[in-house]
Amino acid sequence: MTSDSDFSTPRLSILDLAPIAPGETVAQSFENSVALAQAAEAHGYERVWYAEHHNMPTIASSATSVLIGHVAGKTSTIRLGSGGVMLPNHSPLVIAEQFGTLASLYPGRIDLGLGRAPGSDQVTMRAMRRDPMSADSFPQDVLELQGYLSGESRVAGVSATPGAGTNVPLYILGSSMFGAQLAAAYGLPYAFASHFSPDLLHDAVEFYRREFTPSAQLSSPYVIAGVNVVAAASADDAQAQFDATRRTRVRGMISRTPGSAEYTDEQIDIFLTTPNGRQIANMMKYAAVGTPSEVRSYLAAFAESAQADELIVAHQSPQIAGRLESVALTADAMRGASV
Repeated sequence: MTSDSDFSTPRLSILDLAPIAPGETVAQSFENSVALAQAAEAHGYERVWYAEHHNMPTIASSATSVLIGHVAGKTSTIRLGSGGVMLPNHSPLVIAEQFGTLASLYPGRIDLGLGRAPGSDQVTMRAMRRDPMSADSFPQDVLELQGYLSGESRVAGVSATPGAGTNVPLYILGSSMFGAQLAAAYGLPYAFASHFSPDLLHDAVEFYRREFTPSAQLSSPYVIAGVNVVAAASADDAQAQFDATRRTRVRGMISRTPGSAEYTDEQIDIFLTTPNGRQIANMMKYAAVGTPSEVRSYLAAFAESAQADELIVAHQSPQIAGRLESVALTADAMRGASV
């Protein structure tokens, strides 16, 4: 992988949050993920990634490697991976074996993005038997994992089978300076979670590019930036879909406890005008919402500003039909096709 530094024409990928819409089952969510990946493959996207979240009733991607394997079996060429696996939740050996299995089944198609957050709340973290201090060993765990996948284990007498020699490419995910520093020091691609944590994007990318050290995996810096997208035939339709998704997210964040009140759309919109509401709304600051030409203009400017070689898009329509339309319209627009 190399960077061509033409930020105005970034590669395009998808972050699929495997949402469970109101009234849908987990099985339907997985069917939607298959349909989304098939559409991404048909429209020339680079990759689809799935994130490890736990104890979130609206997200179905907790068993990330299992979902990747399911979708890989239903597609042919598109890269699939984690965005990301929260490595402190697991032993490096187990992740090497899981992704080594995937890479052996689907050669040349598997990515391994790594984060150090719990992917959950503190109570759930304890339920996962995660050591509260496990994030401190994240840098060492990345190297241990890398050793298993390269076949040059750092643990005497232990190798990953499957895994050894697969050289599954690693990506460091983050939303702070820590990830930028680690990715730069290890010579790994860096993916910034600007689709929900936008504030440090430019500082982190600038540091990563300035301090990058070439490695066996990567000769020059490579940046992936997250961005929300809703592309539709009309700007009003796109905005309505985005507003519905944002209300759902806000409603979930303020109604997590059993017995919480149900909030109307009007109440959510009022809440969004408060300081706390504006803070939550800022999480989706980077969002391309509108017609295909409007989305294309926004994404081109965003990629230039973020110095991103690749954009990983979270299509934010509340229903799968809207997401599939957004996938197609965005890809066509970014290729400069007439839409």
